[in-house]
Amino acid sequence: MRIIIVGPPGAGKGTQAKLIVKDFHIIQLSTGDLLREHRRQETKLGQAAIKYMDGGNLVPDEVILGMVAEEFKKPELKPGYILDGFPRTCPQAKGLDQLLEDRGLALDHVLVLEVPDSELVRRLTARRSCSECGHIYNMVFNPPAVDGICDLDGSPLIHRSDDTEETVVNRLGVYKKQTKPLIDHYQPQGVVRHIDGTGDMQDIYQRILAVLK
Repeated sequence: MRIIIVGPPGAGKGTQAKLIVKDFHIIQLSTGDLLREHRRQETKLGQAAIKYMDGGNLVPDEVILGMVAEEFKKPELKPGYILDGFPRTCPQAKGLDQLLEDRGLALDHVLVLEVPDSELVRRLTARRSCSECGHIYNMVFNPPAVDGICDLDGSPLIHRSDDTEETVVNRLGVYKKQTKPLIDHYQPQGVVRHIDGTGDMQDIYQRILAVLK
């Protein structure tokens, strides 16, 4: 099963993707994780992405497509995957279409998580991430066991520069302008599924399961 999960920053794409991976035994391919890994390793693609990430802007399509194309070469992705955070623009979607066509494959579902802007701002400004592993916490509904410390590796948590209210509002504007047209791109393929992304994460997941099953 090949799935894309789409939604604005803070919609919970990563959380829901992990639940899907657990139940359906497919691979989660997160461009956020890819970006952090390339940045950590200081690859050419990672260095190209840094200036955009720090400003809260979308990384250029050719950089993201390059990272995803590298991942698609890995054999563990053959049984299926869920793409989290990619594609975000129509050019990226067209690039993905070509990558899939070259392999004789097609998408099964495009899950669109829908959350009001006011809720997204509340979620994102309360977000903290591990300075080492990148694991994300939310101080409102998913805090660490010890304040300011990562549960996984004991490293300090940071308030990222792209999680201030001003930058969050900018990111939402970028999303609306560049990412929502993806729905129109995929609509003719009959794979778009709109999901109410508000409420408890398990309630949201049950809505997703109703679609996937």
